[in-house]
Amino acid sequence: QEQLVESGGGLVQAGDSLRLSCVASIRTFSSYAMAWYRQAPGKEREFVAAITWSGAITYFADSVKGRFTISRDKAKNTVFLQMNSLKPEDTADYYCGATWSDPKNVRLMKFWGKGTLVTVSA
Repeated sequence: QEQLVESGGGLVQAGDSLRLSCVASIRTFSSYAMAWYRQAPGKEREFVAAITWSGAITYFADSVKGRFTISRDKAKNTVFLQMNSLKPEDTADYYCGATWSDPKNVRLMKFWGKGTLVTVSA
């Protein structure tokens, strides 16, 4: 069964760092663009970061540029989100997604994980 499993969330203080991981059980993982989205209570799911199937190109939401990085390890079928200088407004459930299309478009994701909660206290 193809699935994505996120981990690495937790409770941290403002200014701290966290690294999220997403392990993919997808036969052709290396052919998918991967993305991280987040959803805060009462808000829509929003794009955070994405990486192309090759890993050559990355995209970031303006709100996280310069603080977050995304990377992938094809040998381990894993994508990472390194989050530095965390702010209280980064608090949300973080979801990993996979797509053969535009990873910046939430409607085009083919697979989703169940999410991992990140809470940043002031």
